[in-house]
Amino acid sequence: MPATLSDPQALITLAYLATLALLGVYGLHRLLLLSRFRWGPGEERSAAVLPAVTVQLPLYNERSVAARLIRAAGDLDYPAQCLEIQVLDDSNDDTCALVDAEVAALCERGIDAVVVRRAERSGYKAGALDLGMRSAKGDLLCVFDADFTPGVSFLRELVGHFDDPTVGMVQARWGHENRDESLLTRAQSTLLDGHFVIEHKTRHDGGLFFNFNGTAGVWRRAAIDEAGGWQHDTLTEDLDLSYRSQLAGWRFVYAHAVVAPAEVPPGIAAFKSQQHRWAKGSVQVFRKLCGTILASREPWRVKLEALAHLTGNVGYPCVLLLALLLPLAAGVRREGFHIWHLAAFILCTTSVALFYEKSQRALGRPLGRRLCDTALAMSLGIGMCVSQTRAVFSGLSRKTGAFVRTPKRGDASASPYRAVLSGLPGIELLLAAWFAWGLVSATRLGNWGSLPFLFLFLWGFVWVGALSLREAVARRA
Repeated sequence: MPATLSDPQALITLAYLATLALLGVYGLHRLLLLSRFRWGPGEERSAAVLPAVTVQLPLYNERSVAARLIRAAGDLDYPAQCLEIQVLDDSNDDTCALVDAEVAALCERGIDAVVVRRAERSGYKAGALDLGMRSAKGDLLCVFDADFTPGVSFLRELVGHFDDPTVGMVQARWGHENRDESLLTRAQSTLLDGHFVIEHKTRHDGGLFFNFNGTAGVWRRAAIDEAGGWQHDTLTEDLDLSYRSQLAGWRFVYAHAVVAPAEVPPGIAAFKSQQHRWAKGSVQVFRKLCGTILASREPWRVKLEALAHLTGNVGYPCVLLLALLLPLAAGVRREGFHIWHLAAFILCTTSVALFYEKSQRALGRPLGRRLCDTALAMSLGIGMCVSQTRAVFSGLSRKTGAFVRTPKRGDASASPYRAVLSGLPGIELLLAAWFAWGLVSATRLGNWGSLPFLFLFLWGFVWVGALSLREAVARRA
């Protein structure tokens, strides 16, 4: 029998270092993005002639934010003869009455506004956008989710990019209205900034594929049609359409200086639900388009970055496996093991820390705040690995699953809707107990180099587990 199968410490060492090595690959990729990252003022592009635009507002039971969104759309500084507003309302509660009243008020102001309703909510958001596009008057289609409040100049700042006939989509950057509400919202905002500040900007500047984020962006109708239209065989219809459109030859623009404020989920259950859908959907898109991407005529650097993007959530199962192995590895006594362990772990954690710290620095946040928020983002990412691992493996199934809307709170003191709970709330606390044992074991063995990493994982699981359990108890009360 091979030594690795007869020696438990050898098995732990092999599995642990292999997991760290895979995470290290994603760490190197993150450092590569950072090395190419450049930040500066955005390019202003005024349209020679303002084109006709249809603003699409997909809604489903959004009584707390629907009126605010419709009013913001009506306040857009754009010629009335070139603007149409479609409220794609799939609601089955009193949101319908709110929508009708707000749209009627827009019509009284001379704005071309209409409510589009379906008898059946098939295809979820993708189905609503597809139906709306069939009757849309504009050659350009602008989409806003329910919790967004675009500035009045939003359209004028983006439509000029479409003077280039090769441009199929322009994406704006998300802002975070409730960033400083709690430690949780600060961590979420930092995670999103890593995506919008570093990833989008670097991919756009390098001529690589990046994605429409489902909202705060403008599409050319022809780019949607030539890519095969909105499809609902994945939970991330925006990511799916983005890749199909770019594979069809359309160019995307990222207008990083144009910011559309939105709300991040104030509660952990809503955040888990949102992240589950995004992670599962990205795996579904990878499974759907992997072969097409590899067979395309795109340069290999574009193909490899696309695959790295679509498989990014594989890091969560790796983090979970690492979490299970780390307390055991802290007790391994093998020559040279802890040197390799320390080097690999520093690569993984440092790349993540630099990534998020750089995004906060680019946004001009002060040193103390950005260091704190970077630590919070890393801890939240670790604590989410249990629920996100479920999402990744669920995405490998051929069943699409239901599109679960993230509850919005708006200006109310609490959301009138409840997030969908999945899994066992507070299960992360079991891993926290496992890491507490690992800390005791590492301290007893004098393995001091493992203590900072054990503390980081312990805090992440305690934080997410405690928040999840507290919300679940509050619901039942």
